[in-house]
Amino acid sequence: MSDKPSVLFVCVHNAGRSQMAAAWLTHLAGHRVEVRSAGSDPGANVNPAAVQAMAEVGIDISAEVPKMLTVDAVRESDVCITMGCGDTCPVFPGKRYLDWTLDDPAGRSVEDVRPIRDEIERRVRGLLDDLDVPAER
Repeated sequence: MSDKPSVLFVCVHNAGRSQMAAAWLTHLAGHRVEVRSAGSDPGANVNPAAVQAMAEVGIDISAEVPKMLTVDAVRESDVCITMGCGDTCPVFPGKRYLDWTLDDPAGRSVEDVRPIRDEIERRVRGLLDDLDVPAER
């Protein structure tokens, strides 16, 4: 078992919000937090507007692929965050569960995805504060 905190971001298709959140946390925390993302009905690929919006801030998520949510992913995570998408996680005692209500980037232009990206960054920075992990950037 690792001493560093672990966070799972969950969204139905694991193709936009959860991918951006995982990328922000990885970018800001480095290797000091274990980061996972998944969805109950993974999409075929990550939303191109999300990929473009993240690239604009120097974070490359173009190689990411949506992943299936598993009970093990939840069990292995200290914090499970759903992205306001109506997805739910199995509940285990001792886990912290949060729901971040965020607009869905699906079908939106990159101009519309930028504010979602920026709100996710703000929330991830707050999460790092809560975890007592200083942001690297």
